[in-house]
Amino acid sequence: MSSSSSSWSESVNLRRVSVYGVLVVMVMFYLAPLETGLMTAFKTQNAFFSTTPFAPPPADGVTVQPWAAALDRLGPGVVNSLLFAVPATMLSALFGSMAAYGMTNLNWKYQVGVLSLFVAGVFIPYQSVLVPLTRFWSMVDVASLLASIAGLLSFVPLVPGLFSAAADRAGLIELGVTHAAYGIPICTVLFRGYYLSLDDEMLEAARLDGASPARIYRKIVLPLSKPMFAVTLIYQFTNIWNDLLFALVLVSDPSNAPVTIALNTLKGSMVQQYNVQMAGAFIAALPTLVIYVLFGEQFAKGVAGET
Repeated sequence: MSSSSSSWSESVNLRRVSVYGVLVVMVMFYLAPLETGLMTAFKTQNAFFSTTPFAPPPADGVTVQPWAAALDRLGPGVVNSLLFAVPATMLSALFGSMAAYGMTNLNWKYQVGVLSLFVAGVFIPYQSVLVPLTRFWSMVDVASLLASIAGLLSFVPLVPGLFSAAADRAGLIELGVTHAAYGIPICTVLFRGYYLSLDDEMLEAARLDGASPARIYRKIVLPLSKPMFAVTLIYQFTNIWNDLLFALVLVSDPSNAPVTIALNTLKGSMVQQYNVQMAGAFIAALPTLVIYVLFGEQFAKGVAGET
C-alpha cells in the first residue's frame, strides 16, 4: 500500500515538475524580446556590436545615455499624444456607455437597425476612410475656425489666447475627434453586452419609484459600469496611443507630431542607434503599461462580467 502510494506521489510530482518546466520555457520565450530590448537600451553602441543582443552589457558598456537621448526626442511627442488620446478615450467610452444604455434599457423604434449600424462600424478599417476623412477635415478647417472665434472674442480676457493656442494644435484636435468617433461603435457593443447582464428587477424597481431614464443611468447604471469602463478605457487608450496611420494623415506640423511619429524618427538615416531606439520603444510603451496597472483589477472584473 505504501509502495503504491509512494509511486503515485512520485508520478504527481513528476507531472507537476513537467508542467512547471513547460510554463517556465513559455515565459522565457515570450519575455525574451523584452529582455533583449532592455539589455540593448542600457548598452553603449560599442557594447551592442561586441555582445549578443540578449546578453547583459559588460561593466564598461553600461550607460543610460540612450534613455536620455530618447526621452529628449520623444518628450514633446508624449505630451502631444496625451493631449488627444486621453480626451478621445474618455469621450468614446462615455458616449458608448450612453448609447448602449439607450439600446438595452429603453424601447424605441428602429433600435435593431441602429444597433446593426454600430456593429458594422466596428469592422470599418482605417484605410477605407482616409480619403473622406481628409476631405472632411479640409472642409472644416479647424485652425481657421478657432482663429476666427479668437478674433470674435478678442474683447474677453484670456479667451483669445486659449483659442489661438487650440488653433496651433488643430491637428491634435482632429485626431482626438476622429479617434473618439471611431471608438464609439466598439465601446457601444462592449457596454451593451455588459448592460444585458444587469439585474432587470433593480432597474424596474427604480422605474416604479418614478425615476427617469436619465436618473436611472446616472444613479444606478453608471456606478455599476466601472469594470466595463476599465475595459473600454484600456482598450481605447491602447489603440489610440499606438495609432500611426491617422497621425501621419492628419498631422502636418512636426511640432504636433504624436509619440508614434516621433518614435519612427529615431531610426537614423546613416547610423542605426539601436540602443536609443529600444529605449524610445520602452518610453513610448510606458503610458499604456501604467494604464494597465491602474485599471487592471477593474479590467479583470469587466472581462469576467462582474459588477
